[in-house]
Amino acid sequence: MVARSLVVVVSAAVLAVTAFAWTQVRLLDRSTASASVLAGNQPAGPAAEQNILLLGVDSRTDPQGNPLPPALLDALHAGDTSDGGDTADSIIVVHVPAGGGRATAISIPRDSFVQLADGYGTHKINSAYSRAVAYTTDSLTSTIGASGAPTSPFAPESGPSPAADDPAVRRAALAAGARTTVDTVQQLTGLRITHFASVNLAGFADVSQAIGGVPVCLRAPVDDSYSGLRLPAGPQVVSGTQALAFVRQRHGLPNGDLDRIVRQQVFLAGATTRLLSAGTLANPFALDRLAGVIGRSVTLDSGWDILSFATQMQGLSAGSVTFRTIPTGTDELSTPEDGQAVQVDPAQVRSFVSDAVDIDNGIVRPVSGPTDASVSRAAAQSEDPSADTQDAGSTTPVPTPAPVPPPITAAAPGCVN
Repeated sequence: MVARSLVVVVSAAVLAVTAFAWTQVRLLDRSTASASVLAGNQPAGPAAEQNILLLGVDSRTDPQGNPLPPALLDALHAGDTSDGGDTADSIIVVHVPAGGGRATAISIPRDSFVQLADGYGTHKINSAYSRAVAYTTDSLTSTIGASGAPTSPFAPESGPSPAADDPAVRRAALAAGARTTVDTVQQLTGLRITHFASVNLAGFADVSQAIGGVPVCLRAPVDDSYSGLRLPAGPQVVSGTQALAFVRQRHGLPNGDLDRIVRQQVFLAGATTRLLSAGTLANPFALDRLAGVIGRSVTLDSGWDILSFATQMQGLSAGSVTFRTIPTGTDELSTPEDGQAVQVDPAQVRSFVSDAVDIDNGIVRPVSGPTDASVSRAAAQSEDPSADTQDAGSTTPVPTPAPVPPPITAAAPGCVN
């Protein structure tokens, strides 16, 4: 969700030519919430290769751990503070090559059935965040450690246990969720995550308003009571609650979650164009609003030097960001505990990611394995849904793959379902 547009925001800040713009970026660097979620993964220098994990988290608290106001949740059609479950509903890895150049943003369907990090088993990837949040919350607020089970490193040594909604508990739990998700994405994609950013529901709606709305295009009119989205067909500009509904809608879409991913990518492509091409960051008042919203709603890893990153991205233009989606198999994979999930082959995903990064940067390699076209077709996992990969020599029938959305560029995102 908007966490992905954050990367564009901070990297494109170098295009603002006034001293005021640089002042706002420095204020953003100091005021944005941070969390220690990466272990020695920071790049070697400001011009080194970057792999940034961006999460849109279905959380009803702000980065400081405080609950969002009920009136705001009502306006966002987000239920109450007990809804959401702290799942990572939007997962994107943005690869920026050493020295800058073309950025590749790779979406991972939230229901991808994968091996989670930190011993949480094989489940949907979006639950890596929620399972670590729940475990850490229990560790901090109960006597789970007394039974001999492992305890969170954040657990207090003595004294009464705090409540689950204590802001300090929430911050520690959300940081644990981020760490487990980072490790899970690393083992799935083969990319070493160097930076992390997350945003909650309210932050997404606020940022879309702060940049003056985002241009999108619908193939048909939409009236969805679940998300609250009501828009006509054709090109238009969305912001605030309608912008959030545009990327959250999942009912009534022909290709389910894959269509929602395309919605998110088109929205972010439009946001990229707005930020880089419409003079948003040269407008001191717009930049002031944007810095304030991001400072209240976004969490970054504690080692991210935004100013150095912005310098690396000086040559970025709207057409230099390509959005892709990992290959998948069936989206009706039966699982032991999680209902139906999206089938993925981790080996194929890693090959696809490597090829996509090279293709987007004009690197031509000898074909010694799967080509970009072949890795775009989903291969089967083994018949055992808990298996990580399928043996290369297996004769297990390959299921009909899900349709693979074509790459989307910020320069020409097109219309969507």
